[in-house]
Amino acid sequence: MYRAPTVESENELTFLSMSPAAKTTEEEDNVSLPSREHHAITREHPLGAREHHSAASDWLLLVVPGLIWGASFLFIAEGLRSIGPNGVTFVRILIGFVTLSLFPAARTSVARSDWLRIAALAVLWMAFPLSMFPFAEQRVSSAVTGMLNGANPLFTAIVASVIARRAPGPRILAGIAVGMAGTMLIALPTIGEGHNSTAGVLMILAALVSYGLALNLAKSLQQRNGALPVIWRVQMIALALTAPLGLPDVLAAHWKAGPIASLVALGALGTGVAFVVMSMAAGKLGATRASGTTFLIPAVALVLGVIVRGEKVALLSVLGSAVCVSGAWIMRQGQSARDLPARVETQPERSRQPLAEGH
Repeated sequence: MYRAPTVESENELTFLSMSPAAKTTEEEDNVSLPSREHHAITREHPLGAREHHSAASDWLLLVVPGLIWGASFLFIAEGLRSIGPNGVTFVRILIGFVTLSLFPAARTSVARSDWLRIAALAVLWMAFPLSMFPFAEQRVSSAVTGMLNGANPLFTAIVASVIARRAPGPRILAGIAVGMAGTMLIALPTIGEGHNSTAGVLMILAALVSYGLALNLAKSLQQRNGALPVIWRVQMIALALTAPLGLPDVLAAHWKAGPIASLVALGALGTGVAFVVMSMAAGKLGATRASGTTFLIPAVALVLGVIVRGEKVALLSVLGSAVCVSGAWIMRQGQSARDLPARVETQPERSRQPLAEGH
């Protein structure tokens, strides 16, 4: 992609051509072709290097959150080896809150009138769904939990349509239908394993509905206040909400090195750094493109669950995960086509656009 020179680079080129030591037009006409080519190469090479570096950094911004959030289900499963499910939730939020506190952008002020909605987000985005996943993973595998999370964009779109009291467009509706069919394929083999596994699947689906409500509520809050300040305060309130049940689990835990490392990674990366990187990606690339990182989550959770933990995953569930992600992609394409006219008329998306969910 061609990028126009910055103001600084244009001034630099102008300075070179207008300096007393610069050649006149007639002198430049006498410069041999190889000399001209060498001059062009030396002048353009830094721009090409910057383009290459920018493309690489863009890919990192897109990939890193998906890899972290995909790995979070492995970290949850490993953490459960030492501590109860309520303790996992409390510890990850605590470490995530401390991690975000290190970033000055997270501590900037928010509108006082938004605190009530931020408190609601603390329940819907953090305390409730982050509590459901550890309980679910006591009943189903981390791989299945991660694959079912591929349906999160579908639930968010459904909730948005209900709130707006307006049916989604044909392409979005088709994506939702395909994605929900994939979700059923993922869940069927697990549900067939018994009532305990069925309860685990229902917990995951309840968490996804909660995420759907939270992300629709978070959109306007983040646009007004910025993403990180909202998330940091959401974590602060969620920490207080999860402490009564989480602290007893922490005190009763049987700590081992592996689970401790997993919980630190879960909190610092999954509930901290991933949000920061996602905010950077939304600011640089736009929220819609940045949220594409969520497509990596099911695949990463599947690979890590099978390779690291030796989990057995039914082929039908793997197929369902691919169908679910395909449905989310179809829906995303429909949303992009719908939003395109508005984007042409308005300024580019910035870091205050809403982010994808954490896990």
